[in-house]
Amino acid sequence: MALPPPRKNPRGRKFFYFVQDRSRWIATSCEPLDWLKHSQGLDDALVLGSAAAALWRQARLTGSSSAGRFASSATGDSTQPRNAGVNRAAEQLVGLPEDRENVGPAPVPDEAEGGDGDVFLLAKAFFDMREYRRAAHALRGATGKKSFFLRCYATYLAGEKRKEEEIIELGGPLGRSDAVNPELAGLEQELTSHSEKGTLDAFGNYLYGVVLHERDRKSEARAVLCASVNTYPWNWSAWLELQALCTDPEILPTLRLEDHWMRDFFIASVYLDLQKNSEGLACYRSLHAMFPVSDYVLAQTATAHYNLREFDEAEGLFEELLRTDPYRIEGMDMYSNILYVKECFAALSHLAHKAVLTDKYRPETCCIIGNYYSLKAQHEKAVLYFKRALKLNRKYLSAWTLMGHEYVEMKNTPAAIDAYRRAVDINPRDYRAWYGLGQTYELLIMPFYALYYYRRAAQLRPHDARMWCAMGQCYENEQLQMFDAAIRCYRRAVNNNDREGIALNKLAKLHSQLGQADQASYYYKKNLERLEADQSEGQDVVDALLFLATHSKNQGFLDDSEMYCMRLLDYGGPAKEEAKALLREIRSVQQHASVLPSMDLEQFTP
Repeated sequence: MALPPPRKNPRGRKFFYFVQDRSRWIATSCEPLDWLKHSQGLDDALVLGSAAAALWRQARLTGSSSAGRFASSATGDSTQPRNAGVNRAAEQLVGLPEDRENVGPAPVPDEAEGGDGDVFLLAKAFFDMREYRRAAHALRGATGKKSFFLRCYATYLAGEKRKEEEIIELGGPLGRSDAVNPELAGLEQELTSHSEKGTLDAFGNYLYGVVLHERDRKSEARAVLCASVNTYPWNWSAWLELQALCTDPEILPTLRLEDHWMRDFFIASVYLDLQKNSEGLACYRSLHAMFPVSDYVLAQTATAHYNLREFDEAEGLFEELLRTDPYRIEGMDMYSNILYVKECFAALSHLAHKAVLTDKYRPETCCIIGNYYSLKAQHEKAVLYFKRALKLNRKYLSAWTLMGHEYVEMKNTPAAIDAYRRAVDINPRDYRAWYGLGQTYELLIMPFYALYYYRRAAQLRPHDARMWCAMGQCYENEQLQMFDAAIRCYRRAVNNNDREGIALNKLAKLHSQLGQADQASYYYKKNLERLEADQSEGQDVVDALLFLATHSKNQGFLDDSEMYCMRLLDYGGPAKEEAKALLREIRSVQQHASVLPSMDLEQFTP
């Protein structure tokens, strides 16, 4: 469309209109409205806010960049937020008279909005600019369901914003505070009234469930959230809120959930959260058949392998994930944990550099860099980056736990305890934080406290041998000396595939200490077999050979004892001298045994 030259406006004001050119909207500044009377094809032009609102709605749905052009033109500054232009356009739209025949067609509101379309667009513009109170105020008289939800949600977020401000004011960026959302009581009353009338839709029920959860009415929140996801199962935020309420495996069967593939995603995610990793892995494998190229399923499968301490499988899946999505940041902090455990300096350095280039100010990026410095034993720098992650997201669980580990390395036990406690406050199902608390109190020689936290960790990870080994070591403490309980813990560790072999060695020594030589011999043999399979050489091998050599001699198995002694001769130190002494005793006994029969025959010869 050709545009005539604009006339000068004595007041210097400009308006905006949109023309349709090759199926896209272009924003152009122009003189006052009366100039449009001279342009041709008003059917192709939407004037002022009507056009802006229509474009904004289209851009929100299609991801078009035209809204950005409008924002730049409307504000006169390309550095302003993109929603600023939409804000101005929506304000103009609401400011138009009811009779709009003179200015062109307006966008038709959705049927569910109940005639609140223009006001809804204005409130949505305020909401996108994070002006939550303005958004809620704009919708104060609206009656549509979408408008009602947006007003309540904006009110909730305004309260959350105020709560965060109070926390920072009272306790600092990482401090503690008892601040609560001041809008919860009013929202609960209003949403309860609508719920009793049966006027809440799926999204209203979702928000109602969030409020009930915040108010610590968990059973009611679960019922409301179940109603929400049954009505509209594609709202993953509602599923995640429901997952946060499933703190016990016994709760899951009580939920009244309709059969849907989103329910399968939810159950798999809950299994991982409850540390039922084998069941979760099976669920994600079945979902992989339905979604064979899903990055989310791949990432969750890698997480399950990581939780099962199958680091090689998890590393391979994360590498595959990075090949398909090279700029992914989400979940890469877990990949950095794997590289840290395997001491892959080069790979971890490469991952850290790549994360910084992709998105420097993400909590995951800061945790990756923190792991890199921790692997280089630069614990102060590691703590610095974990604190940066927490400034970006104060509820980022991994950062609290990893920072606690660093403080333990730095022997700063009070700071470590505080970090671990903050982690369990955020997620009581984080076994790493409970385990870290146990370790810290064990360093402080407070075995009763340590035992309590190790028990909490073992409840969350009953199939993790490390938890049982830690509890066994606590029972062995000189303040407790509960050796029978320690033996039971170590046996549980052996039954749960103790890869480090700590339990076998501890069981052998405990039984030897208690004078139970046969049981000690059994566990020493098992431990020696494990060490031979791993081709390990060390003091554990020497201790096992020395005990077995002595025990076999005492039991009369001289050949076995001699074999163990011959193996001990390959080692130096006191063990070698003891082996030589045992060999002399064995040969003396063998010679004495060979002489006795001949003497008996001579004595009784007729």
